[in-house]
Amino acid sequence: MIERDDMTFPFEEYQNRLTALRERMKERLLDAVIITDPENIMYLTDYQTTGYSFFQALIVPLDGEPFMVTRHLEESNVYARTWVEKTRPYEDNGDAIQRLVGSLKESGLAKASIGYERNSYFFPAYHQDRLRTAYNGGHLLDCFGIVEEGRIRKSPAEIEVMRKAAHATEAGMQAGLDAVAAGVTENEIGAAISNAMFRAGGEPPAVMPYVTSGPRTMIGHATWEGRRVEPGEHVFLEVGGCYRRYHTAMMRTAVLGDLSPSMERAQSRMLEALQRVESAIRPGLTVSDADNIVRDIISDNDDEGVLITRSGYSIGIAFPPSWDEGYIVSLMQGVSTTLKEGMTFHLIPWVWGVDGNKTVGISDTVYVTADGCKSFFTMDREFTLKPEGNAASGSGAANVDKIEDARRRAAKKDIQKSGE
Repeated sequence: MIERDDMTFPFEEYQNRLTALRERMKERLLDAVIITDPENIMYLTDYQTTGYSFFQALIVPLDGEPFMVTRHLEESNVYARTWVEKTRPYEDNGDAIQRLVGSLKESGLAKASIGYERNSYFFPAYHQDRLRTAYNGGHLLDCFGIVEEGRIRKSPAEIEVMRKAAHATEAGMQAGLDAVAAGVTENEIGAAISNAMFRAGGEPPAVMPYVTSGPRTMIGHATWEGRRVEPGEHVFLEVGGCYRRYHTAMMRTAVLGDLSPSMERAQSRMLEALQRVESAIRPGLTVSDADNIVRDIISDNDDEGVLITRSGYSIGIAFPPSWDEGYIVSLMQGVSTTLKEGMTFHLIPWVWGVDGNKTVGISDTVYVTADGCKSFFTMDREFTLKPEGNAASGSGAANVDKIEDARRRAAKKDIQKSGE
């Protein structure tokens, strides 16, 4: 290992992660593991690239020096970012799996028991088939989850990095809410959010913000497509800020005009659900119990709005195509996982289908403490209400002044922060 002081976390943090991984390897009787999940590779080494669609792997022996197999171009990220000393790159026209198998044999692992992440998005079936065919001297075993066991609980240093992501999340969300007006396009709202996030120190997130208005809010995971916001409509926003690949996320809703009784009740249920579940979260509570709290409150309504998804998910390191760690643990029925200090969750008591044609959301990202939980955010949770007269000038033209004002205020907030 190369000891260096320019990584996201202190060198000792990576040493501790590697030591803990090897302890789990011993428990599973593994001589080595092949780690292909981009989030797991980064967790262990600080390695990142947008080129992870090409095969890449971190090989960690129980004893001996870890090494990486990467596309030749990506080898520069190993040297620039990580503590890893040994690499085995392959050319664009080379054979990645043959390079992997050859490297295992070179490292004395020709007849070893080796774990691999069978469920990794970026270790496709055809690569796994080739590995099983080419590596015929030892045993290949599924070790999916062996790194995630460490990732699920964030260290104090990770919590601090997520606070920086939260600063970007809040800056983007506030700019987006400020930009909402009749006549403004969803694209312009998205631009205001993105500009503010990045000016606040945020880095490219795993998913760009979700911005939908009016009836388009009923489309799952839709975002801006040029639609203009009409008077009296509502706008649904979900923003995931990122710093060093760590994310925090929040949902908010803006309404042009007064709240209808059904929208007011939906807001009340979401606020109550967040308050109740955050009061209950503590080490020892199961994720199923937390989900029940949210689901029971959201389901108690006469307005047809429902919670059609899980009520929360683990969040932290992420690469596209998703900002969540929900595959590690999600808040939903039948999951007996217990909460532990250091876990981080995006809680999403959102309501789909108010009045049959509106989706609204209020959410929070929290971390579990020794005796409860705390939010990463300080923003107001209530719907942002804007008078009917709040419209873009110029016959549906973009509300440029409002967007620029949001940018200036985000920049001013950054200057104030830096002076604290």
